[in-house]
Amino acid sequence: MSFTKVCTVDELWEGEMAPFTVNDHEIVLVCADGGEISAFQGVCPHQDIPLVEGKFDGRVVMCRAHQWTFDAVSGDGVNPKDCRLARYPVKVEGETVLVSTEGVAALFAHT
Repeated sequence: MSFTKVCTVDELWEGEMAPFTVNDHEIVLVCADGGEISAFQGVCPHQDIPLVEGKFDGRVVMCRAHQWTFDAVSGDGVNPKDCRLARYPVKVEGETVLVSTEGVAALFAHT
C-alpha cells in the first residue's frame, strides 16, 4: 500500500477538519478530540454535499444540507445509522500526515 503526503500535523489541529485532493480523491481530514487523525470521503453519501461545508465538533462531522452526522473516528453513521463514510488509511510519520487511496471508493446511501 502506498501513501501520499497530505499535510503536516501542524496544519490540522485537534477539533478541525480540512479538505484535500489526494490522487484524484476528494477527502476530508479530521482531527478528533484526543488528536486521532482520520481521512474520509469528502462528500456526504446522501447528496454529494462537501462535508467541509458542514460542522465538526471534535466527535462528529455534520453535513450542512440535511444534518446527517458521522463518527469522526470510524466514519459510521450516527444519524442515520444505516450509512457510513468511506475511510482512507492514515499514518503519521514524524510531523507528516500520509493517506492511502488504494482500493477506496466513496460510498453512497439512500436518499
